[in-house]
Amino acid sequence: MPALPWEQSSFMKAARREPVERVPIWLMRQAGRYLPEYRQLREKVSFLELCRSPELAAEITVSTVARLGVDAAILFADLLPILEPMGFDLRFGPDEGPVIRNPLRDPRDVERVREFQDADLNALDFVFQAVRLARANLPAEIPLIGFAGAPFTLAAYAIEGRTSRSFERTKRFLFAYPQAWQELMDRLVPSVGWYLKGQVDAGVQAIQLFDSWAGCLSPEHYRQFVLPYTQAVLGYLPQHVPVIYFLTGNPALIPLQAEVGGQVIGVDWRVDIADAWAAVGEDHAIQGNLDPAVLCASREFVLEEARRILEKTRGRPGHIFNLGHGVLPSTPVENVLALVDFVHAWDPQQLPQS
Repeated sequence: MPALPWEQSSFMKAARREPVERVPIWLMRQAGRYLPEYRQLREKVSFLELCRSPELAAEITVSTVARLGVDAAILFADLLPILEPMGFDLRFGPDEGPVIRNPLRDPRDVERVREFQDADLNALDFVFQAVRLARANLPAEIPLIGFAGAPFTLAAYAIEGRTSRSFERTKRFLFAYPQAWQELMDRLVPSVGWYLKGQVDAGVQAIQLFDSWAGCLSPEHYRQFVLPYTQAVLGYLPQHVPVIYFLTGNPALIPLQAEVGGQVIGVDWRVDIADAWAAVGEDHAIQGNLDPAVLCASREFVLEEARRILEKTRGRPGHIFNLGHGVLPSTPVENVLALVDFVHAWDPQQLPQS
């Protein structure tokens, strides 16, 4: 059976740590508020309405790839709607971001969290419809990335109720009520697993698992309260589907990220990418790690910072260029376009051999 066109894309080759002719690049939040066309759409439609409209979500996914010339599409969606069929009241305020109106405050609250299985995925069918539409309308050689929040990050949202800096409530909950934490994980792991499997079945070629908030933990607490549950999620996915495991804020956790088992380790800008790659080992690809704020500076500075990262990776097979987090709303579009062109034009053969 001949290989499907996206299997030979630079993104998929890099995820498999195979040599590529040019370094692949895509950007977290590459479809977002920095794009004028997205802002115009948001003037008419709320964020949740966009996420719940398969046609609009697919259109944004596909048009952004055409606009930027990146090497992979990521489905336009959000981390948190998975919590709604699990019993949480999720709202997005115009200026406050996501808010959960009925957060977990007591260990007994875990009893109302509803685990769902593959048969219960109809509540998220708008996501799978968007996947099918996006896959049908993307160029055949462009892979489509699906995603979900990892169990810890979803649990932290469910406990905090909104974005947090200290994660005081989450830490107090898991330290004081380890049995309730275990029960919460036992509900989240299969729910996330079936949700990601549903995206694969609908047509995504790769998965990114966001653990954006796990960096608040020490390595010891990460190993105890996070690692086994994230590993368990990956067990729901076919082995041929590459997984990018992305975590921010704590370089000390990078070796443990590699233990989770994803083929690609996503890192933020708080670590030297060469050091991160050394920490995860030769058997993992790496994704990152330009500071998103760099894109708000001058074009010359953007390209110099990109050059610094590319010189550190030295054309080694397995590097996927990305930001250390999502594109900021104030980012000039022309800087994004210049970054994509620069990465694509980069020739590692010009580097002096060490």
